[in-house]
Amino acid sequence: MDTAPLPDADSPAGKGKALVDDTAAAIRARILSGEIPIGAQLRQVELAEMLGVSRTPVREALRQLQAGGLIEVLPNRGAVVRVPAPWEVREAYEIRAELEGLACVRAVHAVTPDVLRELREANETVRAVSRGVRDASGGPAPGEGSSPASSPSASPSTSANDCFHTLIHTVAGNRRLARAIKDVNEAFPRNVSALVLQDNPRHREDNIREHERIVEALAAEDAERARSEMKAHVISAGEQLARWYEQRSATVFRG
Repeated sequence: MDTAPLPDADSPAGKGKALVDDTAAAIRARILSGEIPIGAQLRQVELAEMLGVSRTPVREALRQLQAGGLIEVLPNRGAVVRVPAPWEVREAYEIRAELEGLACVRAVHAVTPDVLRELREANETVRAVSRGVRDASGGPAPGEGSSPASSPSASPSTSANDCFHTLIHTVAGNRRLARAIKDVNEAFPRNVSALVLQDNPRHREDNIREHERIVEALAAEDAERARSEMKAHVISAGEQLARWYEQRSATVFRG
């Protein structure tokens, strides 16, 4: 079967494609971090100025992101950051639960005392940040913004939580599996997951205890228990995220 040749990386076409890909990656990173919030309009001129490129790669990058489902084009509004439907969240997390459960099974016999220590340290960071989310006056904890969405960088809790999961993916030793999990995670803005934890003290505590049970199963080299604990953990996180979207009407984001 004849196929069209790929453009040479040094050719004008190759350089143009690389610029579009880089532009799409930059916009995606800002959406996933919450710097560009859910429901926000994506104006080509503003994005071009922000990224220091012309409108052409921005236009093509937006088409790429639209094809990936991260943005959508609405009548009279143009391109906006797409608000995921709750059923999409549940479906995605059902897949993620199976993938992360498999990662636990693969990691069981490869985990070392140092890895277990790192997992526990990451979870302790989540616990410490969780206890400091609100001070006695009910305001933000010292050193933190009022919301993860206020900064493009991840909150300490989100970073520690991501570290916990990524460490297991790495120890599992399957790059395709890790990539598949990453693809599911990048389907939704990460700052929203942080907001879910911030808004729900009980869910924060459940999240920490679930991590503890996963570590215990890995330490015991109990593959099926580790798989079961991880699947339950991910499904619970997905349900909390889906409910967060359900409780907020489209008008909250789209105005």
